[in-house]
Amino acid sequence: MATQINTVAAELRRRIMSGAYSQGERLVELQLAAELGVSRTPIRLAFEELVKEGLLERLPTRGFRVKAFNLDDLSQALDVRSTLEGMAARLATERGPSPDVIETLRDCIEEGWRLLEDAAENGYRVETPRWSAMNARFHATLIRAAGNPLLAGILEQVSQIPLVGAVVLGLGLDETMPSSEYTFIHRAHQDHEDLVGAIERGEGTRAESLMREHVRRSRDNKRRIYQARMEARGKGGK
Repeated sequence: MATQINTVAAELRRRIMSGAYSQGERLVELQLAAELGVSRTPIRLAFEELVKEGLLERLPTRGFRVKAFNLDDLSQALDVRSTLEGMAARLATERGPSPDVIETLRDCIEEGWRLLEDAAENGYRVETPRWSAMNARFHATLIRAAGNPLLAGILEQVSQIPLVGAVVLGLGLDETMPSSEYTFIHRAHQDHEDLVGAIERGEGTRAESLMREHVRRSRDNKRRIYQARMEARGKGGK
């Protein structure tokens, strides 16, 4: 079931990012189930995943629709996220993270390097579902370690804007990220390791700076990819 959900989510993500669905368009479970040859359950669960990514939103009555956004929304929200997550990294450092927090962060780093090693042996294509889950766990652990529920709540709200949340580090159109993303992903994961090192050494200001730069690089990368896809879509329509 998990593989089927990932496959459905990847196809819906591809359609949304390619412009096959208009912003604000309602997606119908029954219709999609017939198109993709699956039951309604993986469709519904894939919808939930895309809500977390900010690509879909629940309708006030029932169902889901494609969430509307533009590049300015994306950039501004990621600027806010960089500031807030930087603050979270500093607070977590100043509070002194528990051994469990450090263990979780280190586990994420080890898993990320394994995924990158696997990708290097397979055409430099990183497995999107596994990477996204690891990345989301890393960032969520740091935010919880900051011990500031208000900060966590604001970050959750900001992450509802399409492509802003940590769960959407890359914009792969299928179950693997394009090989062109490998260099960016590798650098981003080095940021993770550097960040944990700063936290372990008690360097709060350094941790804050590293996190802010980390998210800003994600902002620039997502803008670049989104613009390239929109340009490609425009050429294809001519």
